[in-house]
Amino acid sequence: MAVNYSAKEEADGHPSGGGPGGGVPGSGAAGAGGVVGASGAVKTRKPDNTAFKQQRLPAWQPILTAGTVLPAFFIIGLIFIPIGIGIFVTSNNIREYEIDYTGTEPSSPCNKCLNVSWDSSPPCTCTINFTLEHPFESNVFMYYGLSNFYQNHRRYVKSRDDSQLNGDNSSLLNPSKECEPYRTNEDKPIAPCGAIANSMFNDTLELYRIDNDTRTPITLIKKGIAWWTDKNVKFRNPTGDGNNLTALFQGTTKPVNWPKPVYMLDSDPDNNGFINEDFIVWMRTAALPTFRKLYRLVERKDNLQPTLQAGKYSLDIAYNYPVHSFDGRKRMILSTISWMGGKNPFLGIAYITVGSICFFLGVVLLIIHHKYGNRNTSADIPN
Repeated sequence: MAVNYSAKEEADGHPSGGGPGGGVPGSGAAGAGGVVGASGAVKTRKPDNTAFKQQRLPAWQPILTAGTVLPAFFIIGLIFIPIGIGIFVTSNNIREYEIDYTGTEPSSPCNKCLNVSWDSSPPCTCTINFTLEHPFESNVFMYYGLSNFYQNHRRYVKSRDDSQLNGDNSSLLNPSKECEPYRTNEDKPIAPCGAIANSMFNDTLELYRIDNDTRTPITLIKKGIAWWTDKNVKFRNPTGDGNNLTALFQGTTKPVNWPKPVYMLDSDPDNNGFINEDFIVWMRTAALPTFRKLYRLVERKDNLQPTLQAGKYSLDIAYNYPVHSFDGRKRMILSTISWMGGKNPFLGIAYITVGSICFFLGVVLLIIHHKYGNRNTSADIPN
């Protein structure tokens, strides 16, 4: 009976042990990772026969031996240590002088201005006298510094309209909603809108040299302090008559905390409106809560004389920017620069530290290799 049953299956096209597809399950082309389609063709799931998919690409795996590791440690140490020393010495040769004029100390000349408000009129003024012990030889950069001011807050960073700042006329009268709550004021669009522009630093700093009780003003250059790409690409005044910014900004209003509108930031038309360099520098937000931003330049005029001679100076401050409410601090910094930028001892210390660690590890590994490297570590197999 069994034989006849099997023969009947073969006659019907269904061999014993197979399904409708024929054959033993898991055998044949279909069982080797293929699937039979409706047309009878076998669809395989095997990756393409390429060097990448079949993992036949050429590869190189370094073999770490004492002959390769030890020289690498010594070479890194011998290269990094001199570079670090050079950077550290260069950083220490940069002249820098800093004055904190927040006025929290009762003895500070600016203590009377500590609780100033944005709209104080007339502005509170104070003068701080100081002495430079060493001359500043090359070009001098004057910075203002702020502490405990978080320009990196997410909502603060987003609170601006780049289309408006780039001179788009439609965005000028219809600012982005990202500028809220500094988007409109008294039913007029704010130009420039947003929290960044609204909190722009507006203290005025003037520097004088004191010689025999005579105060001589130091020429402070206010152009050339912003990035070239910001000045010439990212920031543009609205299109129209460039000589009449009042008409271009008609229908807009100033930011809430500003004492005057954006088209009155400077009398120079090439440094007014959205292309004012003080404004552009402020709009480039800082990454850390303690930062400094370039305020003015003091150019060297005579190669035989230092830019700022050693001696007595005074700093006149129009104290307009309130920081006491959030426990902030304000500073004025005078600094020279070098080929590596401003004063930054960390980079040189980092190079010296890494080079010293590598050299020390090289010595330690050399001692270990000399003491234990030639020992036969193969196990003795008794006969």
